[in-house]
Amino acid sequence: MTNHRRIAVAMSGGVDSSVAAALLVERGEEVFGIMMRLWSDDGLENRCCSSADLARAKQVARQLDIPFYVLDAKKQFKDRVVDYFIDGYSNGITPNPCIECNRSIRWDFLFQHIQVMGATHLATGHYARINQDDSEYRILRAADKDKDQSYVLSILNQELLAKTLLPLGEYQKSEVRSVARSFKLPIAERPDSQDLCFIGSNDYREFLDRHDPSLSKPGPIRNSEGTVLGEHQGLFAYTIGQRKGIGLSMPVPQFVLTKDQNTNTLIVGPKELLGVSSFCVNKVNWVSGIRPKNLNSVNVQIRYRAKETQAKLTIEDANEAHVELNAPLSDITPGQLAVFYEGEICLGGGIIQA
Repeated sequence: MTNHRRIAVAMSGGVDSSVAAALLVERGEEVFGIMMRLWSDDGLENRCCSSADLARAKQVARQLDIPFYVLDAKKQFKDRVVDYFIDGYSNGITPNPCIECNRSIRWDFLFQHIQVMGATHLATGHYARINQDDSEYRILRAADKDKDQSYVLSILNQELLAKTLLPLGEYQKSEVRSVARSFKLPIAERPDSQDLCFIGSNDYREFLDRHDPSLSKPGPIRNSEGTVLGEHQGLFAYTIGQRKGIGLSMPVPQFVLTKDQNTNTLIVGPKELLGVSSFCVNKVNWVSGIRPKNLNSVNVQIRYRAKETQAKLTIEDANEAHVELNAPLSDITPGQLAVFYEGEICLGGGIIQA
């Protein structure tokens, strides 16, 4: 029986995945690079895998002297991520396509593909740490707190973590760029990629309007007392907590408080009415694989770049939980992921419900 590892590195042509590959090669691991080609809107190139990105990834692989492969994932990405994005807005929520991409593309479609190719592990350029304590794998926040991506990895389970490597977890971003320079990689100064890779340079509202024109159905804008203040141009174009772009001229600034999908109504009000102290999540993934008991003190992060806040967690069942915040938050958004932490340990997360 052998403990030999063959590691597939998910490469994007960016500095993080390139340095992840370089570090593994430097450690003497058997490595190959693989890049997915993803669907993009209206014939445009996906910003995560453009022709220029592909050329850079190939060049890095040549410099590191590792095999490099390209995987066509356009159909899977369209079916599982893009349609999920469109359907979410059609159902009145604000989905996170990057989370779904990690869940169903990177750690499902790609993961299965590399195993057929003989890989024992998948490595990525995410900033987070994996720690094994006895027989349990844990996700920890990255050493670089400004780049920490444990939030987007909260969808992983024990089986996947056992076969996942995160070489950048102990590095600062500045150190990663220094490593890239030391390897003379051509991507050392390349800026970080942006979200919503599949809509090109277009606004996401314009993208949604073209792919589902029914979203642009006008409806009333009301205050919390039910008084009609104006007309919106489609609920999908507004986010909880939004102030600018509502189209109202009033003495007191108005903020989006909530969206009523059933009546196609946008509800607004002054800032003091903005804020939620509790919410429910479903489709919860517990990283440990074990549903915990009620937690009287956890930290919750409601968006990728949001600061964590203290909360009490009541576990409803294996897939649902109720979150009671110590202090109200103004931008709790149905469809987004709420992720729970104990110190640096990522416990898991679930989708915020309306």
